[in-house]
Amino acid sequence: MDETRIQTFQDDCLELLRQKTEGRTVGRRAFLSTLAVLGVSPALFRLTPARAQARELVVVNFGGDAVTAMTKAWADPYNKTATLKAVIDGAGPNSAKMKAMVESGKVTWDVVDRNLIAALELGRQNLLEKIDYGIVDKSKIRPEHAGEWGVGSYIYANVLAYQTDAFGGRQPKTWADFYNLKDFPGKRTMRKHIDGQLETALLADGVAPDKLYPLDVKRALDKIRSIKKDVIFWATGAESQQLFRDREVTMGSVFNTRALVARRESNGKVDFHYNQASAWIGAWLTPKGNPAGKDAFKFMASAQDPAGQVELFKLLGNGPVNPAASALVPADLRALDPGSPENYAMQVPADPEWYATNSAAVLTQYLEAIS
Repeated sequence: MDETRIQTFQDDCLELLRQKTEGRTVGRRAFLSTLAVLGVSPALFRLTPARAQARELVVVNFGGDAVTAMTKAWADPYNKTATLKAVIDGAGPNSAKMKAMVESGKVTWDVVDRNLIAALELGRQNLLEKIDYGIVDKSKIRPEHAGEWGVGSYIYANVLAYQTDAFGGRQPKTWADFYNLKDFPGKRTMRKHIDGQLETALLADGVAPDKLYPLDVKRALDKIRSIKKDVIFWATGAESQQLFRDREVTMGSVFNTRALVARRESNGKVDFHYNQASAWIGAWLTPKGNPAGKDAFKFMASAQDPAGQVELFKLLGNGPVNPAASALVPADLRALDPGSPENYAMQVPADPEWYATNSAAVLTQYLEAIS
């Protein structure tokens, strides 16, 4: 899959943070563009992603303000007692970069922010170290979030958001309502990517949540085609939010983080819920032959601390993966946390195995179906 063509959830989080700071934090890409205009070499500023030094543990995410957020939530607390200082690097750990690094024998990253799907894809290519569960505590995460090559770091969701005044006081409760144009009229929006979208179609078509996987792709695509003329497909999180802001849609299948912002900025005229939402797991991975060795797993273990996970939730909207963190979430935010036991129980966890095996081929079919 072309990772530069499709906006990831992590990329969208960066965009949300830039909106929050009104652009005051300059992202790495923007800085590089400025240097290019000035004719200045980036080499003078040591912006290479390979910044691992003898006394640094390099944690790589997708850059911009997420560097600041993860530094505050995870690196700073870890560094209070660590012998090897953790630094958050915004180089963007896509699969191609990681593969090239490991195969060249020049690994400079220790921990990367990806997901359980990437853990399977890369782990099976012998590009990742296995998670050391003698250091990382399995009891602090749900069993399904403890993978062989990746361990859960946060939770996000694909949710049903809607205009509260669009249906005469009625509210869509399920994906069956989403596909019901008669009783819930108006334009919808769905993501221009398969993650979580095929699940909405199958749930609406009567498939039980515990029978979703393996996904019946033909059945799902047929269901989506049945309402395609009434759907606007979004490519970026900002676009999905704007469709609600401009009231171009009455409901949509969107990231919980965007639904949170739409709810807040509309003073509740846009709302959402976690019933039948698709739960997705961010995960820590470590490249094979990472310089910091076992210290990578010490950082992962530190990031399991509930307080740090709640801090990240406040900054990014990513739910805590450690169920114990739920008690620390402020009362006014608890109903909005995708990681709370109550909300998580209503969701359908995405199956990393199915996506690792099928995502690339099925994405092509999906894009053809919605074109």
